[in-house]
Amino acid sequence: MVRWRTEADTRAFAARLAAHPLIANAFIELEGDLGAGKTTFTRHLLHALGVEGRVKSPTYTVVEPHEAAGFAVWHFDFYRFDDPREWEDAGLRDIFASPGLKIAEWPEKAAGLLPTPDLVVRIEAQADETREVTLTPLTERGQELLS
Repeated sequence: MVRWRTEADTRAFAARLAAHPLIANAFIELEGDLGAGKTTFTRHLLHALGVEGRVKSPTYTVVEPHEAAGFAVWHFDFYRFDDPREWEDAGLRDIFASPGLKIAEWPEKAAGLLPTPDLVVRIEAQADETREVTLTPLTERGQELLS
């Protein structure tokens, strides 16, 4: 477990992760309550990867595509996902089968449909405004990302 005391800590962690060559084809699940900092972390990660402009949570669109330096990035938010037919209708199976970085907020809402993530990042907001972050690698790629 790590502690992000400030947003600068979040940004620094995201920058280190972005610098890893295996990030280009990773799948990262983000867990945590509303307001925990999942989208903030994603914004810092995407900016560190060279994505310009506003990075917002795709709560209503389910997925927002981005282009990083040489690879695609797909930012998912399954908070309002409640019908497995959306998975096929939206072409999510094809996206997950394609190369690129995939980041999913609220992955539990799409349980049983998602592949195994490389890395699970659980962010818990604390009373003192810090974040306790648990990093769980579930694949060899995930282990490498944290090395």
